[in-house]
Amino acid sequence: MNLCTEFLGWTLPHPFIAGASPLTDHLDRIKRLEDAGVAAVVLRSLFEEQIVHEAEAHHHAEVLHSDAHGEAASYLPDPEGVAFGPDEYLEHVRAVKQAVGVPVLASLNGTSEGGWIDYAKAIDQAGADGLELNLYAVATDAGESAEEIENRTFEVVQAVKRSVRMPVVVKLSPFYTSLANLALRLQSAGANGFVLFNRFFEPDIDLEALEVRPHLELSTSHELLLRLRWLAILSGQLDTSLAVSGGVHTPRDAIKAVMCGAHAVQLVAALLRGGPQVLTELRTGVAEWLEQNGYRSLQQMRGSMDQSRNPDPKAFERGNYVRLLQTWRGLE
Repeated sequence: MNLCTEFLGWTLPHPFIAGASPLTDHLDRIKRLEDAGVAAVVLRSLFEEQIVHEAEAHHHAEVLHSDAHGEAASYLPDPEGVAFGPDEYLEHVRAVKQAVGVPVLASLNGTSEGGWIDYAKAIDQAGADGLELNLYAVATDAGESAEEIENRTFEVVQAVKRSVRMPVVVKLSPFYTSLANLALRLQSAGANGFVLFNRFFEPDIDLEALEVRPHLELSTSHELLLRLRWLAILSGQLDTSLAVSGGVHTPRDAIKAVMCGAHAVQLVAALLRGGPQVLTELRTGVAEWLEQNGYRSLQQMRGSMDQSRNPDPKAFERGNYVRLLQTWRGLE
């Protein structure tokens, strides 16, 4: 069965990509993923805060303390809990590109337009095949409008695209007033694709210590539903690549995502739980389903259930909401 897909201008043998996670921090793990047949890998994000921190540290050491001893390491504090600093990240990109033959996407996580964007050019020069721009931000300023947030996002994407030659895929959250309009604007800014969606890790409260604590749970198939809706809505309106991230754990999950318009499927939780062999299980399961249901290829199926082709396009809109609430009889 032909599982080939087009993503960011590449022809991939199948849609399954290793998303950004600890699995892509180490060469041996990435090689295991390649041996298991992964179509591409996304390296874990380098954060705007890390790049700004390093620039400030160098300024502090070289300008404010120009007469200090050169080995005074305390002038260059490292951010806590990060896998790579900015320089190490570039070395990791180079090392991964030399070690594997699949496309390698680096990842930048930031929210503002500033000097850190120039780092995208350094990643491009380090040999990355593409860049995932993860625009992860929680809007907390009541004085900042939705228009201001979206304009800043547009400016970031436009600035990154101006600084690199490699394709740029934007990882979005679902929490925009008009996601379809924003995606169309970002496409006009040069975005080559979109990943739906990044996951906001919700903080928890430690009642004994009276502290806010970070809380992380791996995704389940239930999270796919939101992504299916927006894949289906965007698929017929954009001319870019679409990838799903979050909620794909079984062949049926992947089939639904492709039917709604996904060109690629990013895997994180499934690989962390099941290991590289999950890639074989997913490919085999999808191929068997396609054959059993009379498809000649994955491409033939892609987008067959998106909003533009669905016989009931309002199924992804308000109509389903009204119908479900009016007909539910769960308490009887």
